[in-house]
Amino acid sequence: MDYDFDVLLRLAAAVVAGLAIGFNRDVAHKALGMRTLALVALGAAVVTIAGMEYTELDDAASQSRILQGIIQGVLTGIGFLGAGAILRDQQSQQVHGLTTAATVWITAALGIGCALGAWLPVAAGIVLSILVLFALEKLEQRFWPDRDGPPH
Repeated sequence: MDYDFDVLLRLAAAVVAGLAIGFNRDVAHKALGMRTLALVALGAAVVTIAGMEYTELDDAASQSRILQGIIQGVLTGIGFLGAGAILRDQQSQQVHGLTTAATVWITAALGIGCALGAWLPVAAGIVLSILVLFALEKLEQRFWPDRDGPPH
């Protein structure tokens, strides 16, 4: 496969992964939706591919450490973005936004997976994430109709 096409495919796949996860957030009228999560996945993929492109070092071990550092940095940084979505209601002492924060993190991980061409884990991650977001929400509503989920 042509290298340029492969890179474009990986970036497009990251956008699709973000859109797929973001669809649930838009349907649920949450703060982060398809556009935001598509950009999160795309950003993670771009940074990862750029790290894979860094070839000034000749030994594979150094290149591997650089890529590992980039991936760790992306996932840590995304944690701060997700933390911005978490709020605590002062009166009820309930925490809101944890699922939205988790979707930011999984979307970044899916973007990294797309950049690495890890298609099976990405496909499984998308399917399982959508299953968790849609199906488990229905389950929570059935068993805890007056709450935002199980008791904390």
